Amino acid sequence: MLKEYFSIPNLMGYFRILMIPVFLYTYYHAESREDYLAAFLILGVSLLTDFFDGKIARRFNMVTEFGKILDPVADKLTQGSLAIAVLLRCPMMKLFLAVFLVKECYMSLMGLYIIKKKNIRKGAQWFGKITTAVVDAGIMVLLLAPNLPANVADTLIIVMIAFMLFSLINYIRFYHGILKSEGTAEEL
Repeated sequence: MLKEYFSIPNLMGYFRILMIPVFLYTYYHAESREDYLAAFLILGVSLLTDFFDGKIARRFNMVTEFGKILDPVADKLTQGSLAIAVLLRCPMMKLFLAVFLVKECYMSLMGLYIIKKKNIRKGAQWFGKITTAVVDAGIMVLLLAPNLPANVADTLIIVMIAFMLFSLINYIRFYHGILKSEGTAEEL
C-alpha cells in the first residue's frame, strides 16, 4: 500500500504541489528580468513533471487509484496559484477565482458522490480539457505580459470565465445524466 503513495509519478505530483509556494515566492519577489525568468523556470519544471507523470505511470504500469486523485488535485492547485499570482495586477481575477472555486468544488463533490453512489469514475470530458487549455493559455499570457492594457487583460479574463461557465454547465448536465441512468459502471 505504501508503495502506491510513493511511486515515481506520485512523487512527481507531490513535487508539483511543493513547487507552488516556491513559484509564488519567486514571482512575487521578482525585481529583475532574471528574477522573472527564474520564476518561469520553476513553473516550467513543474509543468514538465505534469506532462511526464502520466506518461511514466502508463508506460511502466504505475497507475494508482491515489495517483488518479493526486494528479488533478496538483493540476488545480497549480492553476489556482497561477491565478493568484495574476491577482495583484488584475483585480478582475477575483471574479475568475470565485467561478474557479465554485466549479472545482462542484466537480469534486459530485465526482466523489458519483463514485460513492454508483462506483463510477469518469475522467475529464472534452469540454473540461478545452477549458483547461484556454485557462492555462490565458493565465500564461497574463503572467508573461504583465504590461497588458487593463481592458485587454479584463477581456482575456472574461473569456476564461466564459469557458469555465460553459464547462460547469456541461459537467452539471454530465453528472445529472449519470445520476439518472440505471446502467452499471461498465455500461456507462
